[in-house]
Amino acid sequence: MIIDEIDASSKTRNPWRLCSVNQVEEVKLLLRLVPIWLSCLMFTVVIAQLSTYFTKQGSTMIRSIGSHFHVPAASVQVFTGLTILIAVPIYDQALVPIARKITGHPSGITILQRIGFGIFFSILTMVVSALVEAKRVSIARDHGLIDAPKSTVPMSVWWLIPQYILCGLSDVFTVVGMQELFYDQMPEEMRSMGAAAYISTVGVGSFMSSAVISIVQAISSRSGLSALNLCVYLLVAKGFVYKKIERDDPTAGKELGLHKYLDDEI
Repeated sequence: MIIDEIDASSKTRNPWRLCSVNQVEEVKLLLRLVPIWLSCLMFTVVIAQLSTYFTKQGSTMIRSIGSHFHVPAASVQVFTGLTILIAVPIYDQALVPIARKITGHPSGITILQRIGFGIFFSILTMVVSALVEAKRVSIARDHGLIDAPKSTVPMSVWWLIPQYILCGLSDVFTVVGMQELFYDQMPEEMRSMGAAAYISTVGVGSFMSSAVISIVQAISSRSGLSALNLCVYLLVAKGFVYKKIERDDPTAGKELGLHKYLDDEI
C-alpha cells in the first residue's frame, strides 16, 4: 500500500501494484487464520474414524438385541448425535454461566479455548478406542480368531459407546468453535469463505486419515499424533490476535468501544 515513484507517476491506480489499507488488513486476517486451520486438521482425522475405523470395529463384534434383531454397525454413530443434542444445551445453559463468573468473558471461554478443549477430547477418544481395540484383539486371540477376519468376536458392540460419546463431546467444542472462529474472524466481505474454510478441514482431514492409517497401524500411535497436534495448536493459539470489533456499549449510549483479546487471555 506504499506509493512509489511508478504509482505516483501513473494516472490510474494499478490494483496489482497498489492496494488499499483495508485490503492489506483483510489479507492479514486471512493469513492469521492459516495456522489455526492447519492445526485443526488432525482433529478432523480423528473425526473421520467415526464412520470408518469405529464402524469396522463394530462390524466384527456381537450386535444382536434379542434373538432376531442385529444392530447395523454404522447405526452406533447415533450415540454421537445424541451426545451433541444433550451436551449443547448443557454447555450453553450451565457451563457458560459458570465459566463467565470465573473468567469474566461474555461467552465463558474464548473461541480458541473452546477449540482446544475439543482437540483434547479427541485425544481421549483415540485413547479409549485404543483400549477397546486392545481388548477386542485380546479376546479374538483367546478364541483363535486372529486369522479369521469374517468371524464375530465374542464382545458386545456396546463397548464402543464411550468413544462415540467422547467424539460427540469433541464435536460440541471444536466443530462449533471452528465455525464461529472462521466466520467471526474473516473479513466481512469474505465470510462465506469462512464456512468453506471450516468444511475444507473436514475434507482434507479425511484424505489425511487414509494416509495416517496406511503409515501408522497402531491406534496408540495415532493418539500420540493428536497429542502432538494439541501442543502445536496451543503454540499457534497463544500467538493469535483477534480482529478488532466495534460493539455498542449499553452503559454509554451510542459510544462505541474497541475490544481486543491479548495473547495471554487465549
